[in-house]
Amino acid sequence: MTQETVKFWQVPEADDLELLRATYIRHCFARHTHDTFAVGVIQQGTEVFAYGGATHRAPMGSVVLINPGEPHTGHAADASGWTYRMLYPAVSLLQRSMSDGAKTGAGAIYFPEPVVQDPALRGWLLRSHQALEHQAPRLEQDSRLLWTFAQMIARHADHRPPWRSLGHEPRSIAQAREYLEAHYSENPTLEDLAAIAHLSPFYFLRVFRQQVGLPPHGYLNQVRLRQAKRLLGQGRAIATVAHLTGFADQSHLTRQFKRTWGVTPGQYQQRNFVQDRGDRPTLG
Repeated sequence: MTQETVKFWQVPEADDLELLRATYIRHCFARHTHDTFAVGVIQQGTEVFAYGGATHRAPMGSVVLINPGEPHTGHAADASGWTYRMLYPAVSLLQRSMSDGAKTGAGAIYFPEPVVQDPALRGWLLRSHQALEHQAPRLEQDSRLLWTFAQMIARHADHRPPWRSLGHEPRSIAQAREYLEAHYSENPTLEDLAAIAHLSPFYFLRVFRQQVGLPPHGYLNQVRLRQAKRLLGQGRAIATVAHLTGFADQSHLTRQFKRTWGVTPGQYQQRNFVQDRGDRPTLG
């Protein structure tokens, strides 16, 4: 790391969630507070900060959990600096992550340890942050955030209300799947699907994952890819197929198609073209 870089942005749809991706080398944060939580992952180097009457070190791979209103500082442990991704969720956003339709209401949220080692949570946070940075479909953004914050509370808050026991909801999940299969080119939110299923968003997310084996955004991606395959087989232009199936652009479709099917859309089309012409060995 030879220079400092900072990217800061906001997601209005998620209670004005603010996000930061930065590398700091010489910068030192003055003692300050946030009216939101400050949650992040150290990707390189080590950050040192004063918080709660003590000095804490957050080495690479650590998850940092700062409560609202708590004064803290921040600086690099050495001349190499540190790189991290941060999310600043409002209290209301985390409280929604605690509620899955159970009768117990969401109460105060407090994280007693400012630095934790939790590889699973680290992965969820990074994937959520990247999905928001790259403007993934709303369903993916919503699902990743809700799942990540719910797991963060369950694993590291000093108290969490009990999650509602999962039931068998075949009709509700079937309605959601039917909607996704019929409206795959659209950009539904998690709240949209939960309303169609007549379930609370987090309970719907948990039930869908259990009964389908994929989160809702993963299922929608599979539906889109199947439709893309069908349209490519008809000879439609790749850019047109990307638009018709709800992908952001041709490169987005290409990445997802290769990851799932092992070939690019162009390679898939070329194979079909060759086979349709009969350019293959014949018997006798």
